[in-house]
Amino acid sequence: MAELEEPKRRIPLVPENLLKKRKAYLAIKATQAKQALLNKRKQQKGKQIQFRRLETFVRDSWRKRRDDTRLRRMEQRPGQAVAPQESKLAFVVRIVDIKGVTKRVKRVIELLRLRKNYTGVFVKLSPLSLKMLRIVEPYVAWGQPNLKSVRELILKRGQAKIKKKKVPLTDNMLIEEHLGGCNIICLEDLIHEIYSTGKYFKRVTSFLWPFHLSVARHASRNRVGFLKEMGKPGYRGDAINQLIRQLN
Repeated sequence: MAELEEPKRRIPLVPENLLKKRKAYLAIKATQAKQALLNKRKQQKGKQIQFRRLETFVRDSWRKRRDDTRLRRMEQRPGQAVAPQESKLAFVVRIVDIKGVTKRVKRVIELLRLRKNYTGVFVKLSPLSLKMLRIVEPYVAWGQPNLKSVRELILKRGQAKIKKKKVPLTDNMLIEEHLGGCNIICLEDLIHEIYSTGKYFKRVTSFLWPFHLSVARHASRNRVGFLKEMGKPGYRGDAINQLIRQLN
């Protein structure tokens, strides 16, 4: 007996216009879902920006109030600034960000030429310079460097400021050309003039670009540990030499 052949199943055909409508509908739904997701991310980003702005405003307001109170108390007790007797030379390093500080603090930072974090300058101690250091005390570390620190800073990071450009101190002819009138013709003369805070100290420090110190690579991975290792701002005395070794 011959096997009965099964009837072939017929696939129902869908009209072409209905397929086009379905495709268009799915495309619209996908676009709407994508737009909804973008709007949600935009709202979240906007909230994060608002929170950061609020956080910055609160931090800046707190810093301004703190600076105003500190400077007012400093004016009421002006006799606290006493220059150390052992040395007239100081090295000042900016180690704290100055966002949100008062205009007076910003002005002193600009006068000291410490426009960026981890920049340092040599300062001759006097009643006026000590007052300036007290104004910016929460943002800088300073102390008396020894001859070794002065020499290492100048030899490794010393740069001259010539026509508003940085020029490495690699040639004594460059020093003699710009400081020869001060009887400074080589690096050793320049180092001696700074360390002894001589007659031409101001001219020599103006000739030098502020020292851009380096930060350890592990600082980005362990910022809290690095700041703890670096220490608090303020007067360091001879301990400034340790900070110079750490950042030089």
